[in-house]
Amino acid sequence: MKKHQDNSLFNKPLYAIFNFICIITIVSCSPYKYFNPTNYQFKNISGKPDYSNLDYWASHPWKADAADNIPSSIQDKKKDSLADVFFIHPTTYTDLAMPMGWNADINDEVLNKKTDNSAILYQASVFNAQCRIFAPRYRQANLKAFFIKNKNAADKAFDIAYEDIKTAFEYYLKYYNNGRPIIIAAHSQGTLHAGRILKEFFENLPLRKKLVCAYIIGLPVFTNYFKELKPCKDSAATGCFVSWRTFKEEYIPEFVANEKEKAFVTNPLTWSLDEDFAPAKLNKGGILRDFNKVIPGLVHAQIHGNILWTNKPQFFGNVFLTMKNYHIVDYNLFYMNIRENVKTRITSFLKK
Repeated sequence: MKKHQDNSLFNKPLYAIFNFICIITIVSCSPYKYFNPTNYQFKNISGKPDYSNLDYWASHPWKADAADNIPSSIQDKKKDSLADVFFIHPTTYTDLAMPMGWNADINDEVLNKKTDNSAILYQASVFNAQCRIFAPRYRQANLKAFFIKNKNAADKAFDIAYEDIKTAFEYYLKYYNNGRPIIIAAHSQGTLHAGRILKEFFENLPLRKKLVCAYIIGLPVFTNYFKELKPCKDSAATGCFVSWRTFKEEYIPEFVANEKEKAFVTNPLTWSLDEDFAPAKLNKGGILRDFNKVIPGLVHAQIHGNILWTNKPQFFGNVFLTMKNYHIVDYNLFYMNIRENVKTRITSFLKK
């Protein structure tokens, strides 16, 4: 199999620009204690995750975790039902001093708590109405790996991270799947690894028949990245993928302007690939810092070239929101639309 840098999902030096938003975002680490886990004091002496131990899953259907949370205004309380989602969280190891080296310590209490109260709460929870959620902890690469000039060090860091993701997925298939439909979902660094999982386990392989959809968000999926897997053409298509990167309308960052290849972009308000404007009335509701507050009509959306444009999110206090790169809220802005779409695709898959 080719290394992930060949025909990569993204341009690492430029991609790093918008990862810094993770540090100052309006939704980075929630000040609200929605989930207070009872145990982060675990340690595998080998330094590698042990996926037979539930502590090494940030979310798992056999334990209480951050992905179990539901905003108070949501009525669909049903959980863990029709399909499985294998969710790969984004970069949360953002300390550029790299106190743990190029890859995160899988046993680090502070980092694991940060992951759970950010990505697992705000992103993975979107799937909990229809799916069992499996989200592995992994030795994620440090943020610096996306833009460091030392390519060998960066490649090694990403390979170590992917080694854990692959091990977790193989463990999931062996012990938990039992022939159930699968959704692959990820964001940012997670999408990098998800792309490799889809290539290695799904493309032109029997497992492809079990794929409901891949939500691979936050990185560009260039048109020549997959050989067989195609983008979803509508809201009910299955066995396909959706992807987008969100920016404020009229803004084209330099790294996007310099992209030489065409990327697939999905509009999550219409689930189409066309560039028609989708008004905010189609937005069923997004969530920001207050997880319990669902905001209908938060943004409109329109595909523009390789990216998705939206207006400045409409919420009280948005005057203080000055950033134009909405990478960190790729899921949040369309939370209810994604939640509804998961149900639509699973229903369509089961009918087929």
